Amino acid sequence: MSLTEHMKAKVTAERIGVTAGCLAKWRMTGEGPAYIRVGRRIAYDPRDVQVWLDARRVQSTSQELAA
Repeated sequence: MSLTEHMKAKVTAERIGVTAGCLAKWRMTGEGPAYIRVGRRIAYDPRDVQVWLDARRVQSTSQELAA
């Protein structure tokens, strides 16, 4: 996958339903999906974002409470 196929932070934030600021905070705390830094540019591999989303999949609210 080439760098041009990666998503910018703003696009990633929109796709997962959070603000760009929230995504930036998650980068600092390690809560968000894996990202790529090239100089000052931040990019996300769509596959990494999907893996991150899949890890948050739950069947019921009881699973959320147990986590």
